[in-house]
Amino acid sequence: MNNPFSDFRKKQDSLVCIDSDGCAIDSMDIKHIRCFGPCMITEWNLEADQDVILKRWNVVNLYSMTRGTNRFKGLVAALREVDQKEKAIEDVEALIRWTNESDELSNTALEREIERTHSICLKKALNWSKAVNEAITKLPKEEIRPFEHVKEVLEKLHETCDIAIVSSANYEAVKEEWTRFGLLEHVDVLLAQNAGSKKSCIERLLTYGYSRDHVMMAGDALGDLDAAEKNGVFYYPILVSREAESWEQMESAVEKMKNGAFAGEYQAELKKEFVENLSRER
Repeated sequence: MNNPFSDFRKKQDSLVCIDSDGCAIDSMDIKHIRCFGPCMITEWNLEADQDVILKRWNVVNLYSMTRGTNRFKGLVAALREVDQKEKAIEDVEALIRWTNESDELSNTALEREIERTHSICLKKALNWSKAVNEAITKLPKEEIRPFEHVKEVLEKLHETCDIAIVSSANYEAVKEEWTRFGLLEHVDVLLAQNAGSKKSCIERLLTYGYSRDHVMMAGDALGDLDAAEKNGVFYYPILVSREAESWEQMESAVEKMKNGAFAGEYQAELKKEFVENLSRER
């Protein structure tokens, strides 16, 4: 896990990068509603205002253009609001500064920053993140499963494309879920929170010799689109509440990429549909 790229080798001319939570695995809602938000309430003793705080947490992390943001950036967004509206959050500026400046937003990177600064808020953020990971392991496994069509599409795509998981979620959680459902056997490399940002992961993958017009990022959130655009590769959206339909159509999108028909009007229409879907009130 120290070097997630160590065993990776380019085998095919085309590369499909796929996010995990909320994209391939139907786990995003349950993790935020039952783990991320409630663990923040407990760590910062926010029970008095938990109804309004949890509602805002879900809007920020599930039902808006900030859906799928890194857990620590989501935490900063929530704590900033709490600090302004409900309760002062001690040393929150240290957490804001770290999320803005760090190249790696993970528990390991946070531990290094705590050793350097001894910040109270950073220590609480680490406690929160560990509590979230623990809570996720206790979720009923039968309630977390891949979206419809994921396995058969992955199996088909892997015949002609290299497949990379590119996720901001916890490495062990992603590995466990993809292994449990027999998906990991159709994957060439697993890049999660420990591997760096999605942008940097795709950037590193490109160094293996892929042409940018043969690389596609599939995701459900703005961070996935941003990572694709900053690397000059294609973006394929998994639409919220339309995930099965999106997966069913992915093979066609990959064929367009391989045939040189993805750029231009088709890509523009996909991005437009993605923004409209995520901007819709729920």
